[in-house]
Amino acid sequence: MKWNHTIKDYQSFLKIERGLSENTVENYTRDILKLIVFLEDQKITISPDNIGRDTIQRFVYEIAKRVNARSQARIISGIRSFFDYMVFENYRSTNPTDLIETPKTGRKLPDTLSEKEINELIAAIDLSKPQGERNRTILEIVYSCGLRVSEAVTLKISDLFFEEGFIRVLGKGNKERFVPIHQQTQQHVQRYIKEVRNHLTIQKRYEDILFLNRRGKALSRQMVFMVLKDLATKINLNKRVSPHTLRHSFATHLLKRGADLRAIQQMLGHESITTTEIYVHLDDFYLKKIIEKYHPRK
Repeated sequence: MKWNHTIKDYQSFLKIERGLSENTVENYTRDILKLIVFLEDQKITISPDNIGRDTIQRFVYEIAKRVNARSQARIISGIRSFFDYMVFENYRSTNPTDLIETPKTGRKLPDTLSEKEINELIAAIDLSKPQGERNRTILEIVYSCGLRVSEAVTLKISDLFFEEGFIRVLGKGNKERFVPIHQQTQQHVQRYIKEVRNHLTIQKRYEDILFLNRRGKALSRQMVFMVLKDLATKINLNKRVSPHTLRHSFATHLLKRGADLRAIQQMLGHESITTTEIYVHLDDFYLKKIIEKYHPRK
C-alpha cells in the first residue's frame, strides 16, 4: 500500500463522507505529509498499513523540538484521524497513535478588540478609492455578523435576504445557517453593490459572488488579512489583528450586552457550546456585574 494513493482516498473520504471544506482537507493532508517527510529524512521505508507506534513516537519527539504544544497537538490529531480512517476502511486493525500522548495546551483566550478599536480600524479606511468601500463593507459584515473570513469571501448576492433581515452562510462542513444582519450593515452592502461592484467587469463564474477584486474575481482570504494588518499599522494598534479577531469581538460584545450564549452559538455556527465559551473572552468586571444583577442573594 502506497502513501500517495491512501492519502488521495482519505481526501475523498473527508470531502464526500465528512463534508469538510477544501481548507480543512488541506490542513489534514499537511499533517500526514509532515510524517512522510520525517520518514524520508530518516530513510525509513514503510507503508501506511505497516507503520507502528514506535515510528510514530519518534516522529512526535522530532516535531516537539520545532513546534509548540498547540501545534504538536494539532499534528497528532491530524495523523490520528488518518489512521482512524484506515481502521474504518479495514486497511489496518489498529491505530498506531492510540497510545501516543497529546501535549496539554490549556484554554487559549482569543484576542479581542474593544468597540472603540473596531470603530477606529474601520474609520481609517480610505473611502476615496473604490476598494475602500468594499473593504469597509466586508469588515462590517465580518464583525456585525460574526463570520469566518472564508464565509465572507464566498458570500453570494443570492445569499442576501434583506427583506427578512438575514444572510445565508455556508460554514464548515458545508453546513448552512441563517444569520441576522443589522440594517446599517445592509446599507453598507447596498452602497458597495451600487457604487462599486456594478461598475466592475465581472469574470465568468463570479457573477453571484458578492465581494470582488479589481479584476472582477472573488476576493481572497489573504487580501482581507492584509487589509486588516495595514489598518492596524495605520492607527498604531499594538495588537495582532486578523478577521477572526473581529469574529471573537462580535461574540464578546454581544455577550457583554446581554445576549444569550446559545443564540451566539447559533450565529457563529458552532456545533458545541464549549467552543463558543472559548471564543467568548470575559473579564472580571463583567462577571462581577452578572453576579450583582442576577444572584438571588443580592
